[in-house]
Amino acid sequence: METSEENPAPVRVISAAIGEYIGRLGPVWVEGEIAEMTARPGTVMAFMRLKDPSADMSISVSVPRALLKSASPEPLPPNALIKVFGRISWYAPRGSISLMAKTISLVGQGELLARIEALRNLLAAEGLFADSRKRPLPFLPRKIGLICGRASAAEHDVVENAKRRWPAVAFEIREVAVQGSNAVSEVSAAIRELDEIAEVDVIIVTRGGGSFEDLLPFSDEGLVRLVSKCSTPVVSAIGHEQDAPLLDLVADLRASTPTDAAKRVVPDVQEQAALIQGLRDRALRKLVSFVDNESSRLASLLSRPAIADPGTMITYRSDLIASLIARARAMSPQATLDRGYAVVQNESGTIIRSSATIKVGERLRLRLAEGIATAVAEGESQ
Repeated sequence: METSEENPAPVRVISAAIGEYIGRLGPVWVEGEIAEMTARPGTVMAFMRLKDPSADMSISVSVPRALLKSASPEPLPPNALIKVFGRISWYAPRGSISLMAKTISLVGQGELLARIEALRNLLAAEGLFADSRKRPLPFLPRKIGLICGRASAAEHDVVENAKRRWPAVAFEIREVAVQGSNAVSEVSAAIRELDEIAEVDVIIVTRGGGSFEDLLPFSDEGLVRLVSKCSTPVVSAIGHEQDAPLLDLVADLRASTPTDAAKRVVPDVQEQAALIQGLRDRALRKLVSFVDNESSRLASLLSRPAIADPGTMITYRSDLIASLIARARAMSPQATLDRGYAVVQNESGTIIRSSATIKVGERLRLRLAEGIATAVAEGESQ
């Protein structure tokens, strides 16, 4: 069918074309959560809105009242995950699409467990649960991102216990649906938002436990993959022990309860103060011991004679020098001269050691202790 600005098609023609195109789809199986159910008394048809658990998308479903009554269990529980077989129909007068249900069945817990186990194995094989991917939590986060139910006990437990441990702790809180058809989309949106806030150093996802069905959103593949890509460490604190959702495995830390999460994320100010005081006492003892040792060492040094009477060293050295000087003087030629001896030299300055070398009439120089005298040799004495 060709249309143009000059030759537009009437609404009825376009609507009929849409209906014809949709009719080619044929019967389909659809799975989703019951988000709304309307069954007015006296009508043969009931209407429900079937929502995708992992995305903000839904489709209208028309269900014969008789089909609803034959469903097991009856009535179907709110937010139940069901499978519907039917044909997509186009309601031309209102321009709306709906699924005309022919069969409805509840997705059983056994089937859901099998799916979760298969998904667990797939994600584990991809390495999403590996310890090497776990990021350490900061010692003291600047701000804690908290994702919890609206006005929930889990929120109170985390906030109160964290502030009790560290009164100055700051929170960035996102209250969202933590069960039901909107849980996955709202929790995912909160994680993305908190992960983009630079001051948020850790994100806690918490709720106060629940039934198997209540915890299904926390095993959603899209949510698990989102957490694995976060740049901010994530703590899972769902508050249960068995049937752990996949969020526990991909999170950087699993806390057993919301209270446990608060204890794991912030330090205890009293414990830290006690630790600091212990370190200060230890440092003081070390310093006192050092000063005492040095004082004893100094006292020992001061008790030595050389330190107690420093003049002793000077006197000892002075006496030693005087002794050396005396010895040097005693061994010097001058000392010999001082004892009355003289050094005899001829005119050329040669020292006379034998009278045989003296000639009669030779002039001689006599070096005395004080001064020099001259003499004339008269001959060898008898």
